[in-house]
Amino acid sequence: MNTCCLVTGGAGFIGGHFVRQWLREEEGELVNLDKLTYAANPDSLCEIASNPRYHFVNADIIDEEAVREVLEKYRPRSVVHLAAETHVDRSIADADIFVETNVVGTQRLLEASLDYYRSLSEEEQEAFRFLHVSTDEVYGPWLRAKAANETAPYHPSSPYAASKAAADHFVRAYHRTHDLPVLLTHCTNNFGPWQHEEKLIPMAILAALGRRPIPLYGDGLQRRDWLYVEDHCRALRLVLKQGHAGETYHIAAGSEKSNLKLVEAICDWAERLVSELSYRPIKNLITRVDDRPGHDRRYALDTTKIKTELHWTPEESFSTGLEKTIRWYWENRKKFGLDEEI
Repeated sequence: MNTCCLVTGGAGFIGGHFVRQWLREEEGELVNLDKLTYAANPDSLCEIASNPRYHFVNADIIDEEAVREVLEKYRPRSVVHLAAETHVDRSIADADIFVETNVVGTQRLLEASLDYYRSLSEEEQEAFRFLHVSTDEVYGPWLRAKAANETAPYHPSSPYAASKAAADHFVRAYHRTHDLPVLLTHCTNNFGPWQHEEKLIPMAILAALGRRPIPLYGDGLQRRDWLYVEDHCRALRLVLKQGHAGETYHIAAGSEKSNLKLVEAICDWAERLVSELSYRPIKNLITRVDDRPGHDRRYALDTTKIKTELHWTPEESFSTGLEKTIRWYWENRKKFGLDEEI
């Protein structure tokens, strides 16, 4: 059977890393279907644009007919669904696009994939997988000592989390009702090069390097587990190859940090990179702002299942991943409007 992989949202942050990693380390073709919204970064894909195994389709997952055409043309063995609206603050201000993309878009992608799946031979159906990439935020604030496992109940707090929870339910429903061979993953906060600057780590890095105030919500004691994006992509590829249809897998690094400690670590690295400090230490740029409505205090995922069943562990520590990330932003600071002589 064709070894082609269809990726939705492959011009986004995680999607771009997945696409590049796949073409480096896997065989077969890859099709990237992306709407190219504000969060997309086509520049991150320049290095693979001429790769004969790479195909780009500018389309929206809402457009079911366009998705059907792509499935029919390229005949993929797998669909990796990464296309989503992801920024929590934006979902609080206006939830409509989150419902449209994350819920309706996922359902239409599932419907097109189901019809495609039914057109396959028995051997091709056995190999086919639909991998839906979700988030730890569907579980809501997790304040228990023991981390959430794959059977934890859903309690989403933000419109973003609610939209991803709804998408998860649709994915499971298509498996239970129609026997579509799906896989689900929930990951913790990703970070790495090429991330959109509205996210916490790149925002803090660029503010620190540019000597601008670094906004920090509330007391800064919200806790998150930080996963280097390349480790996440390796886990997704492993789940796609070895995961059991209908199963859910948690992907996390075990690198839980408060937002305050995270930003302070970024400031420490920024001071090492900048030869001449400003009139005050960079940490003094940390500025408290009003907390976000419904801001969850903590997320925590239990990764026992993926470690024991699929033997996955992250390769990067928080420290090595953060160093690589900060150095990338430093080396590419002109892309973000920072003066060459900081």
